[in-house]
Amino acid sequence: MSRVMPDGARSDSVLPDSGAVTVTALGDWPGQDPVEALRVIRGELGSPNLPFLPSLPERGAGSDEIGRTAALLAELPVDLQPHGWRLVDRPGKDLRRAVSALSTDVNVLADLVGEEERPADALKVHCRGPLSLAANLHLHNGERALIDYGARRDLRDALLDGVASLLHRAAAASPGAKLTLQLDEPEIAGVLGGGIPTASGYRTLRAVPEQEAVEAWTLLAEGARSAGASAVVLSFRTPEQLALVQRVPGVGVAVPAGGVSTRQWETLSELIEGGRTLWAGVRFAGGSAPRVQETADVLLRPWRGIGLALDSLGAVRLVPADGLSEHGPDHARRVLAHLHQSADALNQAIADA
Repeated sequence: MSRVMPDGARSDSVLPDSGAVTVTALGDWPGQDPVEALRVIRGELGSPNLPFLPSLPERGAGSDEIGRTAALLAELPVDLQPHGWRLVDRPGKDLRRAVSALSTDVNVLADLVGEEERPADALKVHCRGPLSLAANLHLHNGERALIDYGARRDLRDALLDGVASLLHRAAAASPGAKLTLQLDEPEIAGVLGGGIPTASGYRTLRAVPEQEAVEAWTLLAEGARSAGASAVVLSFRTPEQLALVQRVPGVGVAVPAGGVSTRQWETLSELIEGGRTLWAGVRFAGGSAPRVQETADVLLRPWRGIGLALDSLGAVRLVPADGLSEHGPDHARRVLAHLHQSADALNQAIADA
């Protein structure tokens, strides 16, 4: 296994094939320059790792995760209000800004891929999942779209079309690359547990049924595969939703690796043995990296404890558990360097087994 370094050199790792621990990140990136961001990402995350089309929230409204996903909703225009993004009757300058930012990023990607002698053979795109999106978009009356089943359904269907469009554009920008879709559901615990506050903040919205979430994710995953995605991953902030992932055929899962209970590891074991992928999130407390062996042990200890074969660690990608946009580009590079070193340590454990 090898990875492309920023200067074009290649760094040999332990395993020569794809059955190895690899690295990616969740999607946001520091700075405002998509050219610089993509150059670093594609340099640090060459094959067999997973480069991605980043979002750059420091560019402002429209480049934030909600605005960026709303830019995909062709039939549901939005504008930006003091309380957040709102569904409206016709598109305006806020939506045009979001659409323009995403188009710029895709065009920059196409230009850079065209300049590369050996482009990466994979690419990830990401967006908010349907329920976290509904928790962050507002209706005309100011209430969250999450309150209304019809609004949730319309958002799901519009996102289905938007994801297909994004995948087609990504495929055109990076010809031949295997595409991965990452659906981010950071608010899902509150959505399913009835913990999302109303617009007034005086009460919380009724919990959304788990089956609705399963059906929405299944529909989006099937639509993404029909649009050319070779993999779909659901990304959560906590591992409480792992049991639901078992009910969504074929998707992988991204969760922070620390703090996973024994019972949750058993669920992960079933997913991995069923051919699913795990994106294991690594936390960087206070912005500083843990020791490489500490990161490796977060996986190795429970892996051995539940009896998983070490060679099944090839189902794992290491990712930062949190976003990278808040700490600057130097921190982002250090995070990726630590993940590469940790992946190498895990691959050495596989080779030694």
